[in-house]
Amino acid sequence: MMALVPYDRNSIPALSKLHDPSVEFHFANRRLRLTQDWNRLGVAAVVWDAAVVLCMYMELGQIELAGKTVIELGAGTGLAGIVAALLGARVTITDREPALELLRANVHDNVPPEQQGAVAVSELTWGEGLERYPAGGYDVVLGADIVYLEETFPALLRTLEHLSSDGTAVLLACRIRYDRDVAFLDRLRQSFDVQEVHYEAQRDVHIYRAAKLQARREL
Repeated sequence: MMALVPYDRNSIPALSKLHDPSVEFHFANRRLRLTQDWNRLGVAAVVWDAAVVLCMYMELGQIELAGKTVIELGAGTGLAGIVAALLGARVTITDREPALELLRANVHDNVPPEQQGAVAVSELTWGEGLERYPAGGYDVVLGADIVYLEETFPALLRTLEHLSSDGTAVLLACRIRYDRDVAFLDRLRQSFDVQEVHYEAQRDVHIYRAAKLQARREL
């Protein structure tokens, strides 16, 4: 089941944009128009500020993407993965099955035909069917606002560990809303070196860069 949050669009004005059928951005020298579908898919089908900040961070060249192999987790509308592809990466954009139709439509509408072959949309439920994805096979793992449901944390951690090699950069953009979010980062530090590399105060979004800890060798 996709997560649904019972907001009324008029109750919190700042959230009304989430109910718009589409939103526009300008990244990688292109105008992007992302379709949203709050009424059908809830939080899985809208563009959150964390995704926007992550795209800004990537566009500024804070991480090398050209020619890199990238996977986005919990992609929702796919904004971050689409921008990574426009910046030259080979990208696999993933989410749970109900979000895939919207994801494919956004990729089709925003990635030019000559770059479509560099983008794949694929179903990934964290912690399940990981053998379909190469272990340690990605240069960069992206996640925008995916740290929010505590019951998903163990599966998310397993997924990050599976996808990452010692050379993988994991970029997580998120708001720190609750103690459990801090607890997730603490758990991530058991297997990864985690550093905060950016903070966007206006949107209250942090970006953390994580690198897998090398296995300790017994002396």
